[in-house]
Amino acid sequence: MANPGTNRFPDHVGAGSCLASLRCHLIGTEHESSKHHMALLAGGMTYLYLGIAILSEVAATTFLKLSDGFSKPLPSLVTVAGYAVAFYFLSLTLRSLPTGVVYAVWSGVGVVLIATIAWVFQSQKLDMAALCGMGLIVSGVVVINLFSSASSQ
Repeated sequence: MANPGTNRFPDHVGAGSCLASLRCHLIGTEHESSKHHMALLAGGMTYLYLGIAILSEVAATTFLKLSDGFSKPLPSLVTVAGYAVAFYFLSLTLRSLPTGVVYAVWSGVGVVLIATIAWVFQSQKLDMAALCGMGLIVSGVVVINLFSSASSQ
């Protein structure tokens, strides 16, 4: 147990409670809700890893177009590095979330971001069918994350 005078965070205050739980976990003492708070922290890291994987994949795909068939060194290097980072963080995400859910979110968000970047920066035209299709992809990702029990396994 910690020394009585060392608790700087009151356990009954919102953010202080979370910090106290983390402090207790780090110094080896138990706090009644420390397991709950650590699970929330771990879950947040999982989605952070997924976000990094998505953004890295989007950057790599954007630079893949700019690499002109890997004939330009700098865009080629960014492409390879981006995919390496994307797959590394995707693998970390798969430690905690089901493969199908992760892939649905990763690919769905990636498609929409890539299409948006191509439209804004590369003058790609998007017709109504493409916009509707991307809307359905976003809807599917939202449904999986909000209503599917598979996303919490």
